[in-house]
Amino acid sequence: MKKTFLIFAMIMVTSLMVRAQKFAYVDTQYILDNIPEFAEAQSQLDEISQQWQKEIEAKLAEVDKMYKDYQTQAVLLPDDMKKKKEQEIVDKEKDAKNLQRTRFGKDGDLFKKRQELVKPIQEKIYNAIQEISTSNNYAVVFDKGGSLTMMYANPKYDISDEVLDNLGASLSNRKAKGKTGGTPPAGTKTEEPKEVPDGGTESREPKK
Repeated sequence: MKKTFLIFAMIMVTSLMVRAQKFAYVDTQYILDNIPEFAEAQSQLDEISQQWQKEIEAKLAEVDKMYKDYQTQAVLLPDDMKKKKEQEIVDKEKDAKNLQRTRFGKDGDLFKKRQELVKPIQEKIYNAIQEISTSNNYAVVFDKGGSLTMMYANPKYDISDEVLDNLGASLSNRKAKGKTGGTPPAGTKTEEPKEVPDGGTESREPKK
């Protein structure tokens, strides 16, 4: 009987501890939309992406011109000159596609630049959430737009504006919250700058 009572008591204590836990959530897209530094970072990324895209398109256009010129001259060229021209075209195209991968490929220059510009903002948001969570004794803070599906979220548990207050964001100029959640700072599924897809042109290896 005593053993049963102790087990029951432990269950009750555990239940009370769980009930005592405080939970909250944030809408990170709403937070990001109201941080000027994030908009500036996104604008820089767009500008850099466009510059690099033009650079690659110019190189690919040069390859295309070389290939068309070769087709026009091929009939009049001796075999050794044909091989030389063909190799020049192949090498030029290879250089353009290597640059394309360097700029826009996985872990490429654009990815590194995004990390450089956005990571400090992500850290500021995380630190603000951590500070608020510690002050208010929150056990867990969910992200409304994270991988966890939130079928319903009571607005009174939304601490997004508290995070913005902590970050010093202007209250009067805040954008409205969307109906759906945003994306977590760590993943940053923000609208990415337009990128040139790998293999943007067909192979220009000259036909012999």
